Amino acid sequence: MSFQYPEACRDDSVIDDYHGDKIPDPYCWLEDPDSEKTRAFVEAQNQLTLPYLEGSPARKLFKERMTELFDYPKYSCPFKRGNRYFHFYNTGLQNQSAMYVQESLDAEPQMFLDPNTFSEDGTVALRGYAFTEDGEYFAYGVSVSGSDWVEIKFLKVDGVVELEDKLERVKFSCMSWTHDGKGLFYNCYPVQDGKSDGTETSVNLHQKLYYHVLGTPQSDDVLCAEFPDNPKWMGGAEISDDGRYVLLSIREGCDPVNRLWYCDLQKIPNGIKGILPWVKLIDNFDAEYEYITNEDTVFTFKTNLDTPRYYLINIDFEEPEPSKWKELVPEHEKDVIEFASCVHSTYLFICYLHDVKNMLKMYSLKTGAHLKTFPLDVGSIVGFTGRKKDSEIFYYFTSFLVPAVIYHCDLTKEPLEPRIFREVTVKGFNPSEYQTVQVFFTSKDGAQIPMFIVHKKGIQLDGSHPAFLYGYGGFNISITPSYSVSRLIFVRHLGGVLAVANIRGGGEYGETWHKGGMLSLKQNCFSDFQSAAEYLINEGYSSPCKLTINGGSNGGLLVAACVNQRPDLFGCAVAQVGVMDMLKFHKFTIGHAWTTDFGCSDIKEQYDWLIKYSPLHNIKIPEDDGVQYPAILLLTADHDDRVVPLHSLKYIATLQHSVGRSAKQTNPLFIYVDTKSGHGAGKPTSKVIQEVADMFAFISRCLDLQWIK
Repeated sequence: MSFQYPEACRDDSVIDDYHGDKIPDPYCWLEDPDSEKTRAFVEAQNQLTLPYLEGSPARKLFKERMTELFDYPKYSCPFKRGNRYFHFYNTGLQNQSAMYVQESLDAEPQMFLDPNTFSEDGTVALRGYAFTEDGEYFAYGVSVSGSDWVEIKFLKVDGVVELEDKLERVKFSCMSWTHDGKGLFYNCYPVQDGKSDGTETSVNLHQKLYYHVLGTPQSDDVLCAEFPDNPKWMGGAEISDDGRYVLLSIREGCDPVNRLWYCDLQKIPNGIKGILPWVKLIDNFDAEYEYITNEDTVFTFKTNLDTPRYYLINIDFEEPEPSKWKELVPEHEKDVIEFASCVHSTYLFICYLHDVKNMLKMYSLKTGAHLKTFPLDVGSIVGFTGRKKDSEIFYYFTSFLVPAVIYHCDLTKEPLEPRIFREVTVKGFNPSEYQTVQVFFTSKDGAQIPMFIVHKKGIQLDGSHPAFLYGYGGFNISITPSYSVSRLIFVRHLGGVLAVANIRGGGEYGETWHKGGMLSLKQNCFSDFQSAAEYLINEGYSSPCKLTINGGSNGGLLVAACVNQRPDLFGCAVAQVGVMDMLKFHKFTIGHAWTTDFGCSDIKEQYDWLIKYSPLHNIKIPEDDGVQYPAILLLTADHDDRVVPLHSLKYIATLQHSVGRSAKQTNPLFIYVDTKSGHGAGKPTSKVIQEVADMFAFISRCLDLQWIK
């Protein structure tokens, strides 16, 4: 043994029966985050991992360089509420971005809300916000230590006066004000036994929709929708542009499908006093319906009904029969609609994804005719602001080598020409020295999979370079080009090649692409990712001993499954907040929502899929001579109540017990559990910098990479 791993008690008496299969779960005691045994295990693991990270010469160098290069100004797109403009701004290294207000675009920005004052260490973050229609009142969510639990607070905008109202037990919530400004719709969960601070594992069920009237206690809030017979349902409310309707989008899991109910507020003259008289426009989970805008009773929706790449339709609430629905903007033969927005009364702005690159087009709301295409480089639109009542838009462009260009377009001036409103550059990094290429490689079943590769210009494709291969592949999420200082430091100072594989399971080519990597076809994700690694090796970008794979959450599952299946293919693997126990994930917090992508072990057919790739249940010592598991680092956090830490704890305990004791396993098998951190949202800058410094310190030490000045 190269490493003395902590002794973890194995309870061999714990055996679960899955449809007649007896499956041991010797580390199920790690499912209790509060037990002394679990805490001791976490402490012992961290005491093993930290000295190894500290022993890497790259750790200090990486952290210093990351701190230097990350210290650039970060802006969001401005947006208008009432007569004021708002935007987020971070001077560079602030733990949280602050919200600023301006009376006009030319006026000097003033501080409006600074989340850096919420806590000394930056671990309390802003999570969601909503203004009243007139822009005079503001609701905002506060999250502690990265937990999904949120407390909603309120401000009077003029003078920034804090109000007494507070809403608790809020999670995965909408925030929708009625246009009269009297109150807002939000979601919360019933009180349950035990704690609810983000370190618990108890399941989240029976979410309800409430209406809160400003100036009243939460105990007086009006219950507007509940689903006692369907405990997994979650219903988010949205107010129509004209303020007349409240639309209720009901989801059961993470699939892009929803029921759509609505209520005409004009038909409840006495106000919101109880369960609303919902009209069930769509009462099945056959497709997704996303509200775009409405003209009186004619509503425009973005939908994937029989169209995997989405299109826009009009539904007249006076004639709601599907036979009366009208196509407004048809499905594109290849490109996927990512979002659509109505601005300046009659314009539709539609963002498409074309071979994993964004395009922005403008259409007529009345006719659906294409009016204009806005020029964009190869990259992503990661921000867009503009509402029906606005006469201007802002959009935020980024790519692997461009941190941020924010464009502004005044829709009242002809010709419509976007101008650069803000452009951010990073000192000390010259993008002209690097290049981004997009390739298409062949997966195991012959499918063509896109991948972006970023590297220094002029490198020799001789297999000598360390490569960092990232993937996700799930939940209809598209991984588009984005700017990452840490990955660029890897390319610049560790001589690396960055690769981002757009494997199936994501949304890059619409719902067909998503379905090609979910449920019974989940193995396609792992095969695609392994084929991406083989492409990098065969084309001379890297070699197995220099190749690192990385992913988080569903991507952590991806990394661990691929390591189990092809340990020979990688030199290093970093799995962040991964889903590792595919037989029990649905039993903790919000895990039940993922059964739409993964399936559920309670069902025999789905158990048969899951047991074949579940990372926890497929660890084995490689049989081939000279093959060992790559160096592995698992990263998780004590307040991750999305993918609870027990997944990573059970996986590392099993890995160290079965593989770590093998004489041929000389690569480290480590885990690091952070404190006052969650799944990732709201993570303070100081923790982001430390995490990437640790990650690349581990990679550079394991792969013996030298720092290039």
